[in-house]
Formats: sequence, C-alpha cells, structure tokens
Amino acid sequence: MTDSMHLLSPLDGRYADSIAPLRDHFSEFAYLRDRVRVELDFLSALSRAKLIRPLTESESARLDSVKAEFSAADAESIRAYERKTRHDVKAIEYFLQDKLKDASLADLISWLHFGLTSEDVNNVAQALALYESRRAVLLPAFDALLGALKNFARQYRATPMLARTHGQPAVPTTLGKEFAVYYARLKKARDEISSHCFEAKLTGAVGNFNALQAASPQVNWISFSEEFIQSYGLISNLATNQILPYDNWLRYFDSLRMANSVLIDFAQDVWRYISDGYLKQAVVEGEVGSSTMPQKVNPIDFENAEGNLGVANAMFVHYAQKLSVSRLQRDLSDSTVRRTFGSALGHTLLAWINFGRGMKRVAADEGKIRAELESHWEVVSEGAQTILRAAGKSDAYESLKEQTRGRVIAEADYKAWVESLAVDESTRAKLSSLSPFTYMGFAVELTDLALGL
Repeated sequence: MTDSMHLLSPLDGRYADSIAPLRDHFSEFAYLRDRVRVELDFLSALSRAKLIRPLTESESARLDSVKAEFSAADAESIRAYERKTRHDVKAIEYFLQDKLKDASLADLISWLHFGLTSEDVNNVAQALALYESRRAVLLPAFDALLGALKNFARQYRATPMLARTHGQPAVPTTLGKEFAVYYARLKKARDEISSHCFEAKLTGAVGNFNALQAASPQVNWISFSEEFIQSYGLISNLATNQILPYDNWLRYFDSLRMANSVLIDFAQDVWRYISDGYLKQAVVEGEVGSSTMPQKVNPIDFENAEGNLGVANAMFVHYAQKLSVSRLQRDLSDSTVRRTFGSALGHTLLAWINFGRGMKRVAADEGKIRAELESHWEVVSEGAQTILRAAGKSDAYESLKEQTRGRVIAEADYKAWVESLAVDESTRAKLSSLSPFTYMGFAVELTDLALGL
C-alpha cells in the first residue's frame, strides 16, 4: 500500500505534507543516495591523492552525474542486490560496479570501497543528513517560530497582566514579558543547535586504518581522512573503533531535546492562558471544535505540538541511552536505531510548525486581563510591605500578611488601608501610587532587552 491512508506512521500518512522536506535527508532513498555520494567522492579523493590514475574531465562528470541523477530505479537496483547480500553497503558497491563497468572507469572498479568498513560510509552519510537538514529544514522552521514569538512579545510588551506563582495570583507582569522569557530561552537553544559541529570518521574496520596502511603505506592516511571528512563541512574524529563514538551527535540531540522541553513548558502555559481567557483564538470558517459542542474553539495546534514534542524527546532520550553504549567494537543494534533519526526530527518539525500556526491564531483579550487585575489589588502587597520596610516599619510584612493572606482585596479596601496608616506623607504617596496596572517593575524594559529592541 502506498497511499497515505494505509501507511503505518502518521508522519508518512496524516502529517506527510508538513514533514516532507525531511524526506530528502532521512528517507531510505536519501540514505542510499548519500552513501553512493560518499563512495564516489572517496574514489575521486583517491585520484587526487595519486593513489589511482588521474580522472579525465569526462570521467569526473560521469561520477558527478551518477550522484546528481540518482533515481528511484537506482535505489531499487540496490535493494535488489541487498535481497541477495543482506548487506546494504555491499549492495551499493555492486550497484556502482554496474555503473562503471561499461565506461572508461571500468579499470577503477577494484578501488571502489577501497580499505573501508561499511561504517566509514554510513556514518559520513548520516552526519551529512544531520548537518544539511539542520540548515535546509530545521533552522528555518525554528526561526519562523521564534519570529512569531518575538512579534507577539513586542506587541504586548506593555500589557499589564496578573502573574501567577504556584497557580495563585502573584505580582503583576506584562503579557509580553512572559512570552519574552520563552523567546530568550529558545534563542539560546537556537544558538546551541546552530553552532553544533558534526563529527564523522573514516578510519577503517577497527579505527586504525589497518587495510589502507597495509595496502598503500606511502599515503598519509590520517591526513587523507581528515581532509576527506572536512571537505563536507564535518569534523574528523580519529579516536574511533569500528564505529564513530556517537557522543557528538547525542549532544546535538540533547540541544534539540532542551529546545523541545522549553516548548513543552510554553505550550502548557499558552494552553492555560487560553483556558483562563487571557488569550482568544481566531475563529476559522468551516472549522469544528467538537463533534457535539458547537461553541468550542480548541487550542489544537498547541496540544498537537505538545504531544509531538513528547514523542520526539522520548526518542532523543533513547538515543542518549542506547547510542552511547556499544558492545566492544559494535553490534548492529545501533544501526536500526540510527535509521529512526528522521522520525525524531519529524515529530520535532511537526511540533514547531504547529506552534507557528497556533501563534498566528492567538491574540490577547485585554479586557479580560484588565478585569482580572482590577479584582486583585492584594497583589501589590509585596510592594507595599517593602515600602513600609524602607520607612522603618519592622512589622511591615506581618501587617500586610494579616490584611491580605487568603483574601481578595478591592481597590477601595486597599486605599482605605493606606489612609489608616500612621506614616509620613512621602511614604503614603508611594503606597497610594501602587496599583495592579502600574506595579510592574522593569517588565517593559526587560522585555525590550530580551527581544533585542
């Protein structure tokens, strides 16, 4: 079955359009194509190192065309070989032999996959997939999310809002400041994700270049390996056994997991703001919020994002637990896990896209926010007791606690209390100036700093 209604994974079925850009990096086709690329690039590198004869211009073009024009038919040809070999990299080698045997390159067939272990090819291809998908797919999606968050925080930078700690009314803040905190956290996560340098290795069957050194000791294989890996924009790791230690890749996944964890926190807060009526969602013609309750507009984008972030992070945690451990040189249990990278990144991308969609649909209900503040004048008691402390009142905290703890205070109650105090006029003026709409500290200024305004 190839239609989307019969596919097992929702990433390839229900959500196929959203995560389509990742297929060019993590599908089985992409994995085969990229390993063909590495094998042929290695052959070209052997020529540049003068280990094999120089390639003519037409021969180099021929190798480039095999890489650039890699097709579904080519992938199927490799799969046909694999059904016999039960070894995917050897199947790729046989496929390439077919591609070269009828050309002037036939004399170089014996140099295909020369001195390499399968993991030399596999790890480079997968490092490239991680590296190139970050640039082409993930960072643009994350930047779109950051942009939406920044615009929202800027729009409501000075909108007073009742903050809550432990779920209870606390001192006022601004709506924009609350969103700016998430922007600042995610901006740091973005910088960490974007600055990560991916490692790869080309060091032979147990990491010592044994076969390469034995066959061609005149070549400086350490320098060759470093230059080959660096030509892809990757970092060469020379301290390996048969497999690349995956610690470096795991640090990248940890950066993604941290960004996703921040977004789970954000999704739950936005869900609460919508539930409390602080945020209202745009009503889209034709949408349905419930099969039975026609009035509903559900926060489905944020709920969908939260669910997908949880799935992605569960996979990232498994990678950290599984791929940091290997039986001696290696076993194939890492290989099957590594083939799921596209799934973890797919759930991540889907969540980021849903966040961006959700942010476009929410706006502040400033009337609701103001009404909430108006009914909770007790939240200025922190400022009031601090003003009284500065005026020398040692019992300021206890006095305010008696007046306000567990009680909802109206404006009239607060002002009557201020008038009843035996304090100097300067202190009384400071107390009188407090209100839930102005007692915001440097919320606006801190928002501007966080947003780089």
